[in-house]
Amino acid sequence: MRIVLQRVSQASVDVVNEVNGEVDPTFLPQQIGPGFVLLVGVADADGDEQIQWLAHRIANLRVFEDEHGKMNRSIQDVGGEILSISQFTLFGDVRKGNRPSFVKAGRPEHADIMWIRFNELLRSAGLVVREGRFGAHMRVGLVNDGPVTIVMDTDELMAPRG
Repeated sequence: MRIVLQRVSQASVDVVNEVNGEVDPTFLPQQIGPGFVLLVGVADADGDEQIQWLAHRIANLRVFEDEHGKMNRSIQDVGGEILSISQFTLFGDVRKGNRPSFVKAGRPEHADIMWIRFNELLRSAGLVVREGRFGAHMRVGLVNDGPVTIVMDTDELMAPRG
């Protein structure tokens, strides 16, 4: 899995109606206050081990400032919220040509299940998690706080150290 985590003071997502380009009235726009926007990419090899590892890491990641201005508090400590957006383009390969290849992105039916399970794990840690819509054209708005942006890739982070 690949996740781009952004610490935000606020964020929102709405879904664009593919027919007319307007906001899709069947999707209620989602908004959060301070917390994280997570752009989540899933590969076919990703499973429970990866989503459990990432959910635990994100719930406990200390990137919020304490009373001394040090990044020493987690999203749980500050009562922050999460806006989770599924994004297969995180697996875009731009090494050849001018158009990215997305062959390493997970099949939609697998990626959707993993993304839902990942969000449920975050909720089970006591976090408020709002979501975009899987596979939809979305507009994401955010105010990056810091800025703090961290890229997490389980292929690198969970690999044995040698």
